[in-house]
Amino acid sequence: MKKQRYERPLIKKLEDNMPNKFGMRKEYLPMTHIDDVSVKELIDQYGSPLFVISERKIRDNIRKAKTAFETRYPKVQFAWSYKTNYLNAVCNTFHQEGSWAEVVSEFEYDKAIHNGINGSKIIYNGPDKTEESIVKAINNSSLIHIDHLDEFYTIRDVAIRLNKIARVAIRVNMDTGIYPMWDRFGFNYENGQAWTALNKIMHSDVMNLVGLHTHIGTFMLSPNAYAVAAGKLADLAIGIRDRYKHEIEYIDMGGGFASMNKLRGSYLPGTDINPTINDFAEAITGALISSNFGPGKLPLLILETGRALIDDAAHLLGTVISNKRLSDGRRSTIIDIGVNLLFTSFWYEHNITPAQPFTQYSEDTVVYGPLCMNIDVLRENISLPLLNRGEHVVIQNVGAYNMTQWMQFITLRPRIVMIDMEGNPHVVRERESLERLLEFERMPDHLKDFKL
Repeated sequence: MKKQRYERPLIKKLEDNMPNKFGMRKEYLPMTHIDDVSVKELIDQYGSPLFVISERKIRDNIRKAKTAFETRYPKVQFAWSYKTNYLNAVCNTFHQEGSWAEVVSEFEYDKAIHNGINGSKIIYNGPDKTEESIVKAINNSSLIHIDHLDEFYTIRDVAIRLNKIARVAIRVNMDTGIYPMWDRFGFNYENGQAWTALNKIMHSDVMNLVGLHTHIGTFMLSPNAYAVAAGKLADLAIGIRDRYKHEIEYIDMGGGFASMNKLRGSYLPGTDINPTINDFAEAITGALISSNFGPGKLPLLILETGRALIDDAAHLLGTVISNKRLSDGRRSTIIDIGVNLLFTSFWYEHNITPAQPFTQYSEDTVVYGPLCMNIDVLRENISLPLLNRGEHVVIQNVGAYNMTQWMQFITLRPRIVMIDMEGNPHVVRERESLERLLEFERMPDHLKDFKL
């Protein structure tokens, strides 16, 4: 008879399944497979930690989002937000589903061109567009969203030098009832900055005003704020029509839609309180259709949503390093995933699930990463079953920003695997190596030799 593993006696409070200030009581089931692929086999083959992306989930998300908007509005175009996750395999999955590219830097612009995107289907946002990248954007007939007047003058000078017409829009910031208001980007609607920029563009003979753009915030929980923003952009568009007899081609509502992740400090899970893509679609399209655009004159509606389409399509697999008691008696578990890989743990309470069967005993636990720094905390408090060294965990909803904001601090960045529609895993990014990092370093001659 196999000797049973010892488990210390534990007094556990019985609960009646009512929520308290921390939300609902957590009932755990092991997450042993992702898209029918074994978590243990993935770790055995590709190592730990490991990012795993579901191609099926990406396609399902973008198709549902398109349905939500296209059933409510006649002309809709999605553009994939490269900064959210610019892994080529992720970008091309969205591009195969019809999404254009939305970029905020020369690096991302070049990446979109490398991925085969026609320049006319690249939206170029951001406050730091280099002159070299503006040359590329004008030559490629890309959509350039002007962020400030200094950028306006640079675009004008480049267009004159190239003897070409730049296709431009302006980014507009506004009061939508949300605090704090994002007013550091673009031109303000209320104080007249937006009209100042529009007038300059309309009196320029080297710019074609093709659209209006806004991005009112991030992880937005109020669909009504988008209705307010859409109404104000529609007001600008109609004002341009009336003043200059000029019809804009599109209104770009940006992104910022909340995913189903749970924000720190929230009592209830994101699935219970966060708006759905249908809620945002109803608010935006309703405002545009109710505006004063004439029959057949509705502009193209562009959406740049990223987080809401990718967060739940990726998981981060890890392994337990050890357990220990803190000085105050709390249980802590250390895993091989640090905040250098899971940057969003600073504002999300990510769900962490065991990847194998476990005892029914559970305990409030602090989950630490492996980094030698005190802020390497993935969860300040989570009810977890007892996990042993070498067992595996799955951290859910990690697809947005973690693979663009990660860094090789103390540990190197791991492999990324994508599971295709047939359930086959593919390495879409190799793990980093010391040799790869040393390629970028240069040693001055006087520092090459030393004696200890």
